[in-house]
Amino acid sequence: MFSKARWTGGSFGAMSKVRRRLLTGFAFVCVAAGAYLLWPVAIHYLAQAILRSEQSGESETKPVLAIGQPPPNFTLKDAKGKKLSLADYKGKVVVLNFWATWCEPCKREIPWFVEFEKQYRNRGFTVIGVSMDEDGWKVINPFVEDHGINYPILLGDENIEKQYGGIDALPMTLVIGRNGAIAFMHEGLISKADYEKEIQQLL
Repeated sequence: MFSKARWTGGSFGAMSKVRRRLLTGFAFVCVAAGAYLLWPVAIHYLAQAILRSEQSGESETKPVLAIGQPPPNFTLKDAKGKKLSLADYKGKVVVLNFWATWCEPCKREIPWFVEFEKQYRNRGFTVIGVSMDEDGWKVINPFVEDHGINYPILLGDENIEKQYGGIDALPMTLVIGRNGAIAFMHEGLISKADYEKEIQQLL
């Protein structure tokens, strides 16, 4: 037979084990519930951290065009497949114009560029048009012919878009001096008189 003291001690030990198991289970349930409730918050903060990291990386790598600095050099093909590089035109005043056939402001300024090309070509000036048309030469060539474009037209691609910081708006135009540095920079349409004033200042 068990003594009363031994019986009482054994029961107390058994109860302690049960209590520990219950407390452990309760703690586990609390932790699981907390994790479940906090999971969306954790996901939100993780997503925000990833977004900030990506944006920081983009800001570090995204090219910055600046007045007084040379624009990124590039090599692109014209309608005949001939490769032209921006560096080939160093020593000239260059109007580098990013445009597209569907861009209404572009259509308005192109006749000005045709006129500038005629007027200032012999003084070391040229316009370079870089078309960002996704349909390529099948839409560019008829447009060039219809508008009598007399300056080099090149077909842009994803690489040049990245080089020039995304080209968020068309037209985008850089006026580059003989030293190869950006002298003026424009997003969107400006007046013909403003373009002419800038060109004459650099010639």
